[in-house]
Amino acid sequence: MGTEASGQGALWTGSAGNAWVDEQAVLDQMFRPIETLLVEAAATAPVERALDVGCGTGGTTLALARRLGPGARCTGIDISEPMIASARRQARQEGLPVDFVCADAQHHRFEPASVDLVLSRFGVMFFDDPVAAFANLRRATRPGGRLYFVAWRTAEENPFMTAAEHAARPLLPSLPQRHADEAGQFGFAREDRIRTILARGGWERATVERLDVPCRFPESELDGYLSRMGPVGRALAGLDAGMRQRVLGAVRPAFNAFISGDTVSFRAACWMVSAQAG
Repeated sequence: MGTEASGQGALWTGSAGNAWVDEQAVLDQMFRPIETLLVEAAATAPVERALDVGCGTGGTTLALARRLGPGARCTGIDISEPMIASARRQARQEGLPVDFVCADAQHHRFEPASVDLVLSRFGVMFFDDPVAAFANLRRATRPGGRLYFVAWRTAEENPFMTAAEHAARPLLPSLPQRHADEAGQFGFAREDRIRTILARGGWERATVERLDVPCRFPESELDGYLSRMGPVGRALAGLDAGMRQRVLGAVRPAFNAFISGDTVSFRAACWMVSAQAG
């Protein structure tokens, strides 16, 4: 996930990062179709050194390492200590030669021109200064190197991702509001903003394509997902047991439309973005 500055860093090192680790299996299953599309797109040309930005618990980094084979060196970077620790454990279990760095990719001092591929699955929308962040990633990339990332389109196009907060807001009026163009899940919702950030960061030949991907996970995992993830999950951690049950009772029916039999399914409305280092 994120490569955020100090405020976001505290979040991802604390409650949000721990929640992702706890829900890692269901989240990896949920987003695997997107991971597969991203890795296949990024692996169409030879790669010697790759960097996964906002790698979270490492699923995409490890998938890329498997796809590229032993001739490539893959590194994941993320600001979340618990998520990086989980990624390292998984890499050791699989015996994959993958490096993980716990740092903010906006400010980290990468070796100049040291990678020929940068990719990210939902990890680039959290930068405090996205132009500076992409300029830093450009300096880390050799001339002609490639960038691929997937980011969410608008909140309105992704009702699964916002249903919980809409349902819970009458009981939790202090839930944070979403604001256009701010650091966060939907920070790259506008195509023109993406193109401007990339151009100002030194990237050329940008393509921004709509990507709509069916995602699913077992219905038996839904309650755990709702109680841990997103703004509502974080708010629940500070409530007493009675209020937690009231909120979950209000939120759960909002997901009935996404349930078919024993499966939760939804469409992830995203951008697939590519660019080249000039």
